[in-house]
Amino acid sequence: MTNIQFAKRLQPLKSNVFADMDSAKAVALAAGREVIDLSLGSSDLPAEAHVIEAIAQSLHDRSTHGYLLFNGTQGFREAAANWYEQKFGIKVDPQTEVLPLIGSQEGTAHLPLAILNPGDFALLLDPGYPSHAGGVYLASGQIYPMPLLVENGFLPVFADIPAPVLAQSRMMVLSYPHNPTAAIAPLSFFQEAVAFCQQHNLVLVHDFPYVDLVFQETGEWGKGSRGAEEQRSRGESLMPHVPCLVPSILQADPEKSVSIEFFTLSKSYNMGGFRIGYAIGNAQLINALRQVKAAVDFNQYRGILNGAIAALTGPQAGVKSAVATFQGRRDAFISALHRIGWNVPTPQATMYIWAKLPSPWSENSVEFCTQLVKQTGVAASPGAGFGKSGEGYVRFALVHEPPLLEIAVERMAEFLH
Repeated sequence: MTNIQFAKRLQPLKSNVFADMDSAKAVALAAGREVIDLSLGSSDLPAEAHVIEAIAQSLHDRSTHGYLLFNGTQGFREAAANWYEQKFGIKVDPQTEVLPLIGSQEGTAHLPLAILNPGDFALLLDPGYPSHAGGVYLASGQIYPMPLLVENGFLPVFADIPAPVLAQSRMMVLSYPHNPTAAIAPLSFFQEAVAFCQQHNLVLVHDFPYVDLVFQETGEWGKGSRGAEEQRSRGESLMPHVPCLVPSILQADPEKSVSIEFFTLSKSYNMGGFRIGYAIGNAQLINALRQVKAAVDFNQYRGILNGAIAALTGPQAGVKSAVATFQGRRDAFISALHRIGWNVPTPQATMYIWAKLPSPWSENSVEFCTQLVKQTGVAASPGAGFGKSGEGYVRFALVHEPPLLEIAVERMAEFLH
């Protein structure tokens, strides 16, 4: 057999937390276990009927069946720009500052190809979402992990970044509300991040999939809410969007000097399988990412974009309902954990529970998750799969109804005790 030589950049991609847990789940299923899968943050809720109808109608329109180039996405880009402006009060040019994506993961993975030369550093959150690291590895870049510690509210400390690393760095990636820790960040932190990146000539990337999945008031972010109120006072029309309780990075960088932000319809609108997202930000960064995408793919099927337009411009009751659903699941799961003596803090955002592992598992999250699914059928994601600083934690995704979540906790109680 021919000995095929593969690129060295593939070496760091051999292990992936979701792929590893998928294998562990397959073993449990083969052994006859009933699996309760809390390992993957894929919403089990359906997309709204008006979204499905928009896609369904498109299927019968033969003009939607061909390739879709950039100019054909104008309607979607305008809808995304309007959605953003109404939520945060910052003007966006749909022609130069918005780019459709096949999910935000595609965008965050491709952007390093436009920013990094081989050997350049990217500053990433540790723990953090795996595709952020994957994109850097594909660009032959180096990663400096910024540790997220509970005593710092799971926010990075920029002053701790070594000067030699900073001198070789080209980009920083943030993501709040955060996956996997469920931490949130105040506007003052984003302002600090923008100033830091401006000072050191860094591109500032903010991955923002959980923009709507926030469960309680977390602060007055100002510009977005006041901007909307000013529009109302002037009699300008506003679509009934859910007000945002967490800040956008562009509220700290309204001139879009160094920043780009990634959005998805997977979480707010339960459209994960449709693979639709977008980027908003600095026009030069948008254009650079567009150049990378042009070499890799055309856009999605036009019918998917029509469904996304319906989601962004139509009734937002489904978003409110989804948030309420995940809040109810959070409360049920946390209460059940507390009843078995596992004292986990209550998160204010996302669809995840980030739980510190009890002894004797506190230094081996992979073994904990492997044995848990093997012995009980409950699948979770090991904290170590999200980065070195994630060791000692486990992430649970709230993707089932409360009765099944409580059964999962009962099984875990037997496993732990």
